Amino acid sequence: MRIPTTFLTASLAIALISQSACDKLNERWATTENTNVAIDWDKVNEAYKTADGPADFEKKVNEIYEGDEVISVSVQDLDGNAQVVTGFFDKDKSGTVQEEEKVFTIKRDVTGEGTGQYATQGYGAHYGYYHSPMMSLVTGMMMGSMISSAFRPNYVPMYRQPYTTPIARMGELHGSRSTFRAANPARFRPKMSGSNRSYGARPARSFGGGFRSGGARFGIRRRRSADRKPERLTA
Repeated sequence: MRIPTTFLTASLAIALISQSACDKLNERWATTENTNVAIDWDKVNEAYKTADGPADFEKKVNEIYEGDEVISVSVQDLDGNAQVVTGFFDKDKSGTVQEEEKVFTIKRDVTGEGTGQYATQGYGAHYGYYHSPMMSLVTGMMMGSMISSAFRPNYVPMYRQPYTTPIARMGELHGSRSTFRAANPARFRPKMSGSNRSYGARPARSFGGGFRSGGARFGIRRRRSADRKPERLTA
């Protein structure tokens, strides 16, 4: 049986449209998977200072981060005085930190009896610009047990074998973050899918010394139909 030419033409057209749609979908994910989502570094630093442990810190960090990815956390005690905390996107679900996955590191040192310091550094094309000053830690400050326990005379480092966010916990972190965002809608602006726009990022400086955000113009009032003068209709 001979298949009509019109049928073959229509089938080819549908196939091309479907392929085009798939290409656009792949392109959308390619442009949005690793968007430049701003991080409030002051809140990250405060979260580390007040965290009661790695699980508490990773929960706080994912509530601060405004993107869709889950930030995994690695905590390692290098010796009795030094600790390194790494936030990273565990893209390959390996449970280990790869250099290209790093978002930030926090390095903490105990410098004396009841004193210490820590600093945070961002990584990669999006976050490598950030280097915090050295921040001091003194007994008596408001600190969580993750840091304050290091000042105890009988302290034994707990994370010589590094703690890393378990793969099974990533779904839990995503769910708790969604609940947190729903309870704090004013803090999180809606994001349009298919856009690689940076939300919350540092505004770009425009000509003349001002700032612009995403090219949008603010404060311009459009004339509504109610403002227009009525027109007299003539026969």
